[in-house]
Amino acid sequence: MLWNEGTNSNERKRKRIPTDAPLRICLFTYRGNPTCGGQGVYIRRLSRSLSDLGHTVDVASGPPYPVLDKGIKLHKIPSLDLYNPDDLFRVPRLRELISPVNLLEWLGVSSGGFPEPFTSGLRIWNFMRANAASYDIFHDNQCLAYGLLGIKSIGLPTIATIHHPITVDRDVELNSESIWWRKLKVLRWYSFINMQKRVSRKLSHIITVSEASKDDIGKAFAIPPYKFRVVANGINTDIFHPLPGVKRLDNRIMVTNSADTPLKGLRYLIEAVASIRKNRDVTLTVIGKPKENGSIAQQVNRLGAHDYIRFTGRIDDDEFARFYAETTMAVVPSVYEGFGLPAGEAMACRVPVISTTGGALPEVVGDAGILVPPGNARALETAIIDLLDNPEKRERLAQAGYERVKSHFTWSNTAKNVVEVYREALDAHC
Repeated sequence: MLWNEGTNSNERKRKRIPTDAPLRICLFTYRGNPTCGGQGVYIRRLSRSLSDLGHTVDVASGPPYPVLDKGIKLHKIPSLDLYNPDDLFRVPRLRELISPVNLLEWLGVSSGGFPEPFTSGLRIWNFMRANAASYDIFHDNQCLAYGLLGIKSIGLPTIATIHHPITVDRDVELNSESIWWRKLKVLRWYSFINMQKRVSRKLSHIITVSEASKDDIGKAFAIPPYKFRVVANGINTDIFHPLPGVKRLDNRIMVTNSADTPLKGLRYLIEAVASIRKNRDVTLTVIGKPKENGSIAQQVNRLGAHDYIRFTGRIDDDEFARFYAETTMAVVPSVYEGFGLPAGEAMACRVPVISTTGGALPEVVGDAGILVPPGNARALETAIIDLLDNPEKRERLAQAGYERVKSHFTWSNTAKNVVEVYREALDAHC
C-alpha cells in the first residue's frame, strides 16, 4: 500500500473552524461531463450553490471536464482519456506510458476493465499532497478510490457522495446478458467495485441522495447507517421551468434517457408505446441517442418504429424546457434510480409524470405522479393510456409536481445541508 490507511489516530489534527466561518472546499469528480449523466450536473450545481453561500469552492476533475459557473476554479487532472468518443480506445504514445499511472490505466482498459476510478485516485492524491493546505475539506463525488485514503492520511478531512450502489448497475447488466463470456466481461468491467467498498467503509461521513440509496448502499457495501447523511439533490429551475407561451401537444410522450443503459429501462417504454400505437397515434421523443447497432437501435428496427420514435441526440440546456413544454407527459421507466433527476426536472417544467418505483423515484415523485413497477411494459402502457384519456388528471398532476419541486428540491437547500455534513466531519477530525 502506498500510504498508511490507518485511523484517525494516524491523522494530523486540525484546528477547529468556527461554525460561522466560510470553508475552503475541494470538490473532486473523476469525470465531470455535464451532458452525460447526473454526476456532472451534481458538481456544477453544488459548486455554484456552495459558492453562493459564501464558501470558496475549487473543483478538481479528470476529463471530460465539467462546465462550471463563474467564480468556480477548475483544476484539470489529466488522464489518458481512453474513453473519449472522438478517439475511443486510442493507442497511447510511448512517452505517455513512461508514467506508471498512465501505464496502469492503459493496461486496465486493454484487459477489459474500468481503471479510471483507481488511476484518478492516484492522480488526485498526488495533487492534494501539494495542495492540501489550501483546503478545509475534501469532497469526493463517487470515485471512492484508494487515493482518498492517502488524502485522509495526510490530515485533510475527507467525505464522499455516493449517488447509488454501482452493484445495481452491474447486476442489471449481468441479467441482461445470456452468454457466459459476456457475463465475464461485465464482471471484469465492474471489478473496481471491490475497491469502492473498501474505501467507503474507511470514511467517517458519506452523503447520499435518498433513503433508498442509503439502504441499498449500506447493504451492498456493508456500511453502518450512522455514517450516512441523506441530502436530496436540487433541480436547476433556471433551465427546467414552465414556458406558458408554448402550446402543449397531444399524444406526445417524452423521456430523457441513457438509451443503451439497461438500468434506464427504455426498452420497456418502447415496448409499451409500440403496443399503444396499435390503436392510437402516439409519438415518443427520446432526449438522447442510441448506440449504433445497440440493443435499443435493434429494438426500434425490429418494431419498425422509426416513424413514431424520435431520438434527439444531445441538446442544449435552453432546449430542454421547450421539449418539456410541448410534450403531453414525461415517463421515467428506470429499473433503478439513486435519486431521479429526470422526474424532478419534468415536474419543475410542470409536466405530468409517470415513473417506476425503482430505487428513490417514489421519494422524488411522491403523490405528484403515477407510479408503476419497474421492468413492466404493461404497467407503463396502462398508465400512459390513463393519462391520455384524462386531461384533468394531467393538469392536476402537473401542478402538484411543480409545487413539490419548489418546496422540496432546491440547490440552495442542498448546499446548506451539505455544509452541515462538512462541519460534522470537521468537528470529528479536531
